Parts: sequence; structure tokens; C-alpha cells
Amino acid sequence: MKMKLTAMAALALAVPLAQAQAPQGVSKTEITIGSIQDLSGPIAGFGKQVRLGMMLRVDEANEQGGINGRKLKLQVEDSAYDPRKAVLAAQKLVNQDKIFAMVGHIGTAQNMAAMPVQFEKNVINFFPVTAAREMYDPFHKLKYSFAATYFDQMRIAAPRLVQEKKAKQACAMYQDDEFGLEVLRGAEAGLKTVGMEIVEKTSYKRGATDFSSQVARMKASDCDFVVLGTIIRETIGAIAESRKTGFSPTFLGSSAAYTDLIHKLGGKAMDGLYATMTVQNPYLDESSQPIRFWANKYKTKFNEDPTVFSIYGYNAVDSFIRAAQKAGTNLTTDSFIKAMDTMVIPPDIFGSSELTFTKTKRLGSSATRLSQLQDARWKVTSDYFKID
Repeated sequence: MKMKLTAMAALALAVPLAQAQAPQGVSKTEITIGSIQDLSGPIAGFGKQVRLGMMLRVDEANEQGGINGRKLKLQVEDSAYDPRKAVLAAQKLVNQDKIFAMVGHIGTAQNMAAMPVQFEKNVINFFPVTAAREMYDPFHKLKYSFAATYFDQMRIAAPRLVQEKKAKQACAMYQDDEFGLEVLRGAEAGLKTVGMEIVEKTSYKRGATDFSSQVARMKASDCDFVVLGTIIRETIGAIAESRKTGFSPTFLGSSAAYTDLIHKLGGKAMDGLYATMTVQNPYLDESSQPIRFWANKYKTKFNEDPTVFSIYGYNAVDSFIRAAQKAGTNLTTDSFIKAMDTMVIPPDIFGSSELTFTKTKRLGSSATRLSQLQDARWKVTSDYFKID
């Protein structure tokens, strides 16, 4: 009887030990990661590009032998940019596919909805494709973000560009939601440091297509500098309306407006727009040979041009690989977090700023720089601004 109890006790100890050695999503031969993208909703173009960028880096890693002998497996679900569907997608990935980490999930509201599902099962939220502060704040050991927030982008860039252009009056047009408000708040905070206030603030509801009243108000205020808390269609609409009425301020958008779709859809009229950004849009004929090589490799594999969102997906997986390799062969959530506690990710071929993480720092970098549309093409116009 004593021997039987001893055996049972040994088995009871062995079960949690085995669980510790074999965390969810990690087997002897594979590491399974998941991602939620918009593949059928309003930003499906972005979601598709993130997914393809991720697939390219996964394939590269597996061709090179994987991560410490394990192949990387990517599972992607569609949210249609709907937070409710993001929850269902997260439940499938976490509970059925048993992912080790969620990587490159697109959308602020979608991440906010999905994270509780993940955190309940100790699944990391790694490098979401959104610049919202909630992706790292408040602190949670399972949150890791790479993107300078919309607030910091505008806080840093707006006063620099105002001074460069010697602007006298600032206005703002923004989407009437948390995204637009973050752009506005950041611009207000930054302009305050150079003794300037926004004299006209005008907003619009998501889905709006007519911006004539907003432009008229800004023109009437004699603004020569306009902050845009806009995405694609609204950026194009606001600038096109301004050109039509002879209103020609300096326009500054956030990274949400830094996309090839602005000049592809808006045409020559979009020239002059500034946007905050980090990685360069990867044109196939880019003068930088490494970017040109990468862009053509992507084009060959997927038969379409890459975009900045392709790079977001590619870099998210690349950074995950770096951390998983550093964690060693005994990959667990705890060993991954320990690796990230001292992680430094150097600048890459796309011009990303250096990313650094610590036990308490979960945002890789808050640095930002500027690009401008010149001759229907994004051109980098500044170095990274010094962070205050």
C-alpha cells in the first residue's frame, strides 16, 4: 500500500512537471503561433498584406531549419475587423489550435476584445498591428508592442514640422473615435511645447464621405498647418476638397495615413502630405538594394506588390523568432518573457528604429520620423526625432 501511494505521489509530481516542459503550442518539432487579421472586412487589404508578410518570414525560417530545431507553424483567422468576431477567432486559436503566442493581430478594438481570452490561457500578445497605448499600458507581462503610439507620433512630429514650416495657425480634422482623439491629443500636447494651440478642431463620423464643411471651417480660420486624424478615404477626401477650394496648408497625418493607397487612389493631388512613419514603403524599384531585393522576392512569391503592412507582418514574425531563439530549446512562456526582458532588436533594412525591452518596458520604441508624398511616392524627409 505504501509503495502504491508513493507511485501515485510521484505521478502527481510528474504531471505538472511535464506540463511545464511542454507548454501550449510547443512540441518537439513545432512552435504554433496564431494571428487574427481582417480578411473580409473594411481593411481587408491591410489584413491580407500583414498575413502575406508573416507567411514569407515563416517560410524563410523553416527553410533555414526553424527555431532551435522546431519548425514554425502559423494559424490565421479572420475577424472581418469586428471585435466580436475577434473574440471567436481568439477562442479558436487559443483553445483548439493551442497557439503559443498571438502575433501581429490587427486592430485596436479587436486586440482589446481578444486579449482576455489569451491571457486566461497564458498566451502572449506579441507586436499587434495597432499604435494604441493599450497594447502595452497598463502593464501586463504578456503584452509586447513595437509601434510608437499615435499620441507620441503627433506629440513628437507636430511641433518639429510646425517650426520647420514656420506655421502660424494650426487646425485639426479628426475621426470622432478613440483613434482620432489620440491623434488630436498628441498634437495638442506637442504644439503646447512650442506655444501654439489648435485654433479650429473639426471632426467627422466614421463612414463620412463629404468633408466640405470641415475644410470650410479650417480655411475660414486661416490655418496654414492641419493635423489629420484620418485613415485612407478621409485623408484623400479632405486634401482633395482643400485643393479644390484653394486651401493649401501643410497637412500632417499619422502612420494610419502612411500607405501606398493614398497616392494610388488620390493621385497627384495628394503630393505634399506628410505622415509619421518608421519602416519605408517597399517599392519594387527602391534605390536601396536590400529593400528592392526583398520587395521583388515578395512579388515573385505572391504575385503582388508589397506594402508597409507586409513589412509589419514580416517584422512581427522576425522579432518573435529572435526572442524564441534566445529563449533556447526549452521554450516556455516564462523563458520567452525572460528572453524579452533584455531584448534589443537592431534597426533593419526597412529603417525601423532600434527596439529595446526590459522587465517593465513593453513598448519597443516611441521614436518616429516623417515621410512626404512627392511625385506620388513616399519619400523619407527626416531622421528619427529625439524623444523628450
